[in-house]
Amino acid sequence: MNKLFFRLLILLMSLSLIGIILVQVYWFDSSFKNNDEQFKFHVKAVIGNVAEKLQKQEAYSFYDRYNHIKDSTGKIPKKEDLLEFYYVQKNTRTNETIVYSSGISSEDYNISPSFFDKKFSSERFKNFSAKRVTEIYNNNGIDKSAIQQNVLPDVKIEKSGKLDILDNAQFEIFVKDLASAMPIQERVSNLTVQKLIKKELEEYGVKTKFEFAIYNNGIATKVKSNEFKYDKEATYSIPIFTDNEGNEKYKLLITFPHKKKFLLSELVSITVLSIVFTLIIIITYSSALNQLIRQRQISEIKTDFINNMTHEFKTPIATINLALDAIKNPKIIEDKEKVFKYLQMIRDENKRMHAQVENVLRISKLEKKELDIEKESSNVEEVIEDAIEHVNLILEDREGKITTHFDALRKTVLVNEVHFTNVLVNILENAIKYSPDVPEINIYTENIKDMILIKVKDNGLGMSKVAQKRVFEKFYREHTGDLHNVKGHGLGLAYVKRIVEDHNGQVYVESEKGKGSTFIIKIPLIN
Repeated sequence: MNKLFFRLLILLMSLSLIGIILVQVYWFDSSFKNNDEQFKFHVKAVIGNVAEKLQKQEAYSFYDRYNHIKDSTGKIPKKEDLLEFYYVQKNTRTNETIVYSSGISSEDYNISPSFFDKKFSSERFKNFSAKRVTEIYNNNGIDKSAIQQNVLPDVKIEKSGKLDILDNAQFEIFVKDLASAMPIQERVSNLTVQKLIKKELEEYGVKTKFEFAIYNNGIATKVKSNEFKYDKEATYSIPIFTDNEGNEKYKLLITFPHKKKFLLSELVSITVLSIVFTLIIIITYSSALNQLIRQRQISEIKTDFINNMTHEFKTPIATINLALDAIKNPKIIEDKEKVFKYLQMIRDENKRMHAQVENVLRISKLEKKELDIEKESSNVEEVIEDAIEHVNLILEDREGKITTHFDALRKTVLVNEVHFTNVLVNILENAIKYSPDVPEINIYTENIKDMILIKVKDNGLGMSKVAQKRVFEKFYREHTGDLHNVKGHGLGLAYVKRIVEDHNGQVYVESEKGKGSTFIIKIPLIN
């Protein structure tokens, strides 16, 4: 795959994913704002209904009292009678008596109907007006008889106006005038307001905690919930109990402490689904991107593997051909020493090619789970000695040495001797290959609980932290810098890891650049 196309593909996929996430965020923000607007609309409708019902409830309360008075007198007032109505309210808290009187007065204009039209009757023109008087007496013992005896009130308020409707209008005026002189806590109770608000909110589907308060000219009254706190963002208000002149003395305030939580709760289900699907897209994208990168790496590794294998086979083949040509020389064929030397070279190169092929076949069989590994009880130190014998020729060629430090007291393990020997051989060959100077290898054994540790320490190049994490991956080979004699294809250590894990063991490496490496194998003991 072309590098430019590969990068362009990743860029487009990334932009698409970012776009999807941004769309989800925008949708969530828009939905939240829409819910907020809908919430405001419902709350305004609720407090409007509450204010109206509180006004009506107060009027109904006074109307009941009014009817009670009419029933007690046994006389129903008529419009024609233009009766004056008295209402007495005693306030035990303030030791005041409030007297409200309302009546209708008439004024004769003394104009004859004939002045306008001769067809009019003989009745004269009159003008009707309503007159309201509110009197406050500080003496709590005042009664209607005292009023009629012209006892002077401490406060007297008179209001009059044109009378258009004789029944409901007069009564509404009467109620508002009388109620305005009373404290708010006597006009309505906390429980009444709370129940009314709760009922209205439930009808609109607003099921969240609320607090309320009634303010008098910006000052909180006693009519409020215990936990009411003014919050500009979550508080809504409306005037209540307006007087006959339209003055807005009181305001009902409602606040919602958990407003944001409630608004979010309405989006929870769809938001969770959105997040789940977005996460699935992200995971899928990440997996696809990882696979693309991995495939690209594998492609590069396979190309490198083919080149390495070609080199691995090309060199031995060339050496064998040269040795055979040399043996054909009549002068050489008579020299048995040289013939044996060339034959040994042919044998060594052939063994090397065979080892490479065997490594490839072993890995292939391991991946297909076709490798038959039968285990038997063995002395691990004997297996180590056998592995050392396999690398002696290579070691002698490099003039290196291997020193053993067998400190383990318990040595019996359950292993396949052939495969475990190959494991140790691969590690030792790796240590020899990556030693730029004369190889010096130390092998240690020790017991830790029910495990035996095998440590193979070399004086080689060492490796980086990245290499330590990937060294057991198939086909992985770290760049060796100026060390050009290192051959191989990165299969040996992958084979090591698979075999050790099949023996219920662990293998890892400790290394530092320029200070060599230590391969550690942990295998469970059986005695």
